[in-house]
Parts: sequence; C-alpha cells; structure tokens
Amino acid sequence: MQRAYKLQGKHRHYDWGGSEFIPKLMSLPNPDKKPFAEYWMGAHVSAPSIIETELGNVSIIDFIQQHPTELLGKEVVTQFSNLPYLYKILDVSKMLSIQVHPSKENAMIGFAKEESLGVELNASHRNYKDQNHKPEVMVALSEFWLLHGFLAPELLEARLQEYNYFHPLIDHFRGIDYQGLYQFFMQLSNEDSDRILKPLMIDAVSSVKNGAVHKSHPHYWANKYYEGVVPEKNIDKGIFSIYILNILHVQPNEGIFQGAGLLHAYLEGQNIELMANSDNVLRGGLTPKHIDIPELLQHVHFVPTYPTILKGEALNEMEMHYPCPVPDFGLTKIAMKAGQSYTMTSHSIEMLLVLKGVLSIDNLVLKAGEVAMVLAGQTVTIEAQEEVLAFKSYVP
Repeated sequence: MQRAYKLQGKHRHYDWGGSEFIPKLMSLPNPDKKPFAEYWMGAHVSAPSIIETELGNVSIIDFIQQHPTELLGKEVVTQFSNLPYLYKILDVSKMLSIQVHPSKENAMIGFAKEESLGVELNASHRNYKDQNHKPEVMVALSEFWLLHGFLAPELLEARLQEYNYFHPLIDHFRGIDYQGLYQFFMQLSNEDSDRILKPLMIDAVSSVKNGAVHKSHPHYWANKYYEGVVPEKNIDKGIFSIYILNILHVQPNEGIFQGAGLLHAYLEGQNIELMANSDNVLRGGLTPKHIDIPELLQHVHFVPTYPTILKGEALNEMEMHYPCPVPDFGLTKIAMKAGQSYTMTSHSIEMLLVLKGVLSIDNLVLKAGEVAMVLAGQTVTIEAQEEVLAFKSYVP
C-alpha cells in the first residue's frame, strides 16, 4: 500500500457559485459559464471523493471500509469509525442563506425524529441529513465577506435606533434580549414584516445607487440580494439578519471558526472550508430552500458574538496552524519556496490541497487544484518544485 494517493474531489454546481475561480484553479474549461460553487474532498455519502490506486479508481468510502486502520489510524477508527471531516473549496458569487448548525446531540435527536416520521432523506423539507454536528473553519483565499453572529448589544441597540422603521422592534430587544427580538421578527406575518422591510429596502437601494454605502454597511448586501430592485411584497425575512449580525471582512490567509448555534452566512469571495462530516443546515432566510422557523429557533444561541479572526500560529518556518476547538478536524497552511523540502509525519488521514505551485510527495506530483491523501502513521517528504502554497486537513 502506498503512503500517499492522489484524490479526486466532487464539484457542486449550486447557483450561488462563481464560474471562474475553481475552473481556473483546476485548469478546467467552462465555456458555458456553469456555476462551480464548491469542491468537496471527503467521504460524505452524497459526494464521496475518488482515490487513484494502482488497481484503478475507487470510492474513498469503499477504500476506508477495506483498510480502516491503515487509512484513518487506530485512534480515529475508535473515536469516529470513519473520516470525521469534510474539506471544501468555495467560490461565493451570490449570498448564501442565513443559517445555523445543530450540536451533535441535537442532530441525533432531529435525525431520529424525521426518520420516525418517515421523511425521505432527500425530501426538500428535510432538516437533518445525518446525525452529526457541523462546526467549521474557513480560511479566505481572496477578500472574503460574511455574516457572523449577533452584534454586541450596544451596536445592535444603535442599529435599531438608527432607522425609524426598526423602532417598533426596540421594545422587544430591551438592550439585551436577542431571543425576544429575533423570535418576534421571524414569527411576524409577511404583511407585518413587509411594513419594516419595504422602507428598509427602499433606503438600501437608494443608498447604493447614490454611492453612499460601502460593503461594510448592511444596505450594500440587502441591495445585492435583490439586485437593486425593491420587491412589492413578501420580502425575505433574512434581510433583517443582515442588520443585526456582524459583517466581517476577512483578508486572504485569515480564518474564522463557526460552531453550533451561531447564525451566519457567507456573502462574497473564495475560501477553503473544513468542517465535521455533515450536511445539516437550518436556514433563516435569503434562500428559496426549506425554512423551518420553529426548528431554527431551537438551535440559535441568543448571545452577542465578538469575532475572533484567526491569523494562524506558526509551527515552524513553513507550517502555520489555525486553532479549531473540536476533535473532528484541524487545519494548517504550508508555504514553501522553490527547492525547499519539508518532512511531516501524519497521525491521521490527512489531505494536502495545493493552491499554488507544484510539489512532489513520494512518487506523486501535484499542481494547483490537486490533492494528496496521506495515510495515517506515515512520514513523508514534500519537495517544492515551484513556490508552493498548500493547506493540510487532519484529525487532531
């Protein structure tokens, strides 16, 4: 058995994706401008990766089942029984939904409930696709914008005071009651929420048209979602979340961790994302997909968020670590100059994603957009044929 194998991920063509970044990275023609939203690397049942072996290509799920200890390592097999993480590249052109992820305990409860009700796994109204939590870390590959948790109380109070159409909501917040405010608004009838959101949208569209706001202002994103048009009625309630959540601007190679219960949404840019092996998403707007407000409200953590941007912690001159407070995954960045070599020992199944340059690892040569899967318990040497930027996923 080899120490390292080439891995082929799966492309996901969601309509919010860009049409250039991922095809350019992977040297793929895209004459029809098809959206390339995500590239999945992992063993999720809906899009398992393919491993290139001497005997031909094989699904990573089958490969792990045939050689669990050799691939994952004894400790990972004991703790998780399978590959516990899902690795992705994202190109966010259109805004993603306002969303929250359940805890592991709540995911198990929700999954069992829907199973007992006979809800088909691929049903459009299904909330729980698996029994796992979905904490995630992202590292920006470009300037990246996202919504990340509730504003601090003084900032949210000021936001509600700033616009007269928000004034009816002030009594529901009372300076600290995040649940009271969010729950009240999300349970309004469309007619009542439109009374708040329509003047807001008129203001947003006008402000952007006049060049009065920057991307750091919520008006910019409200306008972008509706492409400069004010809807007559039934305005998406997710628009309100843009005004009560932190708007973050993350620079390339900076990251952010997002755990269970945190309301968030990606707005624009390219990144890599590493998460627990799950596809459980509870949505709160900015999407035509299924929204279950009562279920959503059970999982949101109604506390302010004070964002922590991850700058990375140097392990040595070539490798930098992004701390993740979960046992499912870890992430490092490896930067090498042409001609340098770097020896590393894997303690779990690890995936080395090349974003820039050309490197060799054992008998494999990887260029930008390609991935090597290193088996557990292996010592391998990476050699940079050109200046290299790569990110490594692993189990701590």
